Amino acid sequence: ARENVRSLAMGGHVGFESLPDQLVNRSIQQGFCFNILCVGETGIGKSTLIDTLFNTNFEDHESSHFYPHVKLKAQTYELQESNVRLKLTIVNTVGFGDQINKEESMNMVIIDAQFEAIALALPTYHDSLCTYHSHFLYSPLPQKDAGPLKMKSVNVIPVIAKADAISKSELHKFKIKLMSELVSNGVQIYQFPTDDETIAKINASMNGHLPFAVVGSMDEVKVGNKMVKARQYPWGVVQVENENHCDFVKLREMLICTNMEDLREQTHTRHYELYRRCKLEEMGLTDVGPENKPLSLQETYEAKRHEFYGELQRKEEEMKQMFVQRVKEKEAILKEAERELQAKFEHLKRVHQEERMKLEEKRRLLEEEIIAFSKKKATSEIYQNQTFMASGSNLRKDKDRKKAPGYRFELLCFDVRACETTGGPKDAEEGREGPSTVGRP
Repeated sequence: ARENVRSLAMGGHVGFESLPDQLVNRSIQQGFCFNILCVGETGIGKSTLIDTLFNTNFEDHESSHFYPHVKLKAQTYELQESNVRLKLTIVNTVGFGDQINKEESMNMVIIDAQFEAIALALPTYHDSLCTYHSHFLYSPLPQKDAGPLKMKSVNVIPVIAKADAISKSELHKFKIKLMSELVSNGVQIYQFPTDDETIAKINASMNGHLPFAVVGSMDEVKVGNKMVKARQYPWGVVQVENENHCDFVKLREMLICTNMEDLREQTHTRHYELYRRCKLEEMGLTDVGPENKPLSLQETYEAKRHEFYGELQRKEEEMKQMFVQRVKEKEAILKEAERELQAKFEHLKRVHQEERMKLEEKRRLLEEEIIAFSKKKATSEIYQNQTFMASGSNLRKDKDRKKAPGYRFELLCFDVRACETTGGPKDAEEGREGPSTVGRP
């Protein structure tokens, strides 16, 4: 096809020669984003290495060794060098490898979660690079780290931390052992690209130096007539930027100065697209049908749409049936409650009627007692009135008799001696003509 493309000479200036300048200006105006995921045990020197790489104190606090679970700690910083702005996000795995049970020390759904963020219109939040920090005191590749590093959704660069604590011969053996275990466990590490002629030679050379053995320090020590970043020991000074002491300069040149844009591009065009393809396949959106026949996107979409529509109708019918069933159950419960309430109401009604009848009976008895009492009271009052009137009449008669003319008193006298001989006053009285003591008118 390239043979059919003709090269033509232009008759004059057009202006598309400024396209690279336009791209550069646009990139400078927008700024750049770069994210680093640091994986390694607590205290291995991850934060110090990042500080040294970007020559900045990121003010990261020391982490404890007693976290019950691994958690992510993401911090974003705005850096500027000359007129280039860089939005740097550092994601640290706090508590990694500190638990007794290390099976779940690293759940690499982390990377998938970052790509989910991209799908949710957060295009700058993803991991461009994963630096794996190993230590010579442990197995070159612990079993807890092999699984996570097999993930193909991030650029992995292995780094040997605290390289100043091991001799060069031991360090060389450790590098070989680590790379061998990475290969045997199927871990694909990031290879510096060699397709660009301008950097192919140096990148090919640096690929042979992996993994990088580094030393990090922000302390400055005077060596000769100048101050350099180094670590001071009783037996000497380890210079961070001295290639005879460690591979820090190689790491910085490869990571930042030469291949940072390739790391960003690999994340976008390879890892994220691979993740996107896998997710689409999980959803059933593939390029071939059940019989491996090629399908267009529209056909796949219509097939999935029809499938989802049928599934939706089925679930809708299930929901309706479930709703009807629940309504029936609720109605049965309500009816049972209604029957219970009605029975309770009838019982209370009967009790109320019985109590009412008892009260009515008591009321009737009380009314009868009141009537009887009233009758007795009336009779008593009549009798009292009659007695009072009779006594009053007798008193008036006595008074009238005493006041009547010719009224006199008679004095009855009798002889005691006669009473004694005749048997008493009665015989003596009978012997007289009549009582002489009775008052007569």
